[in-house]
Amino acid sequence: MATKNRKQFRRNRIKMRLRKTIVGSNERPRMSVYRSNKQIYVQLIDDITGNTLLSASSSVEADAKGNKIEQAKKVGTQIAAKAKEAGIETVVFDRNGYLYHGRVKALAEAAREGGLKF
Repeated sequence: MATKNRKQFRRNRIKMRLRKTIVGSNERPRMSVYRSNKQIYVQLIDDITGNTLLSASSSVEADAKGNKIEQAKKVGTQIAAKAKEAGIETVVFDRNGYLYHGRVKALAEAAREGGLKF
């Protein structure tokens, strides 16, 4: 149990260090990623008003089948398509304390390929 608490403390420390500088607005929202053991979630957040503009996840989308990296890619393309429909082209990427590796990287690259700029 001690190692789990240490990992959570480390991620929270990294998360707070990143969040000091990352702020999302209505024109350029913050793209926040949450990664659980089985699913991956992403939100576009306007920090000035405190509203979530768009969201996508692998648990809600019916076509998110395959391994976890493939699911992350599908969620990345879905959030990019939703953002394009809403008129959002640029975002600020918030990896939420996770390493830019694996599922987080796959989601970010798929969102870039879908047309989001960050």
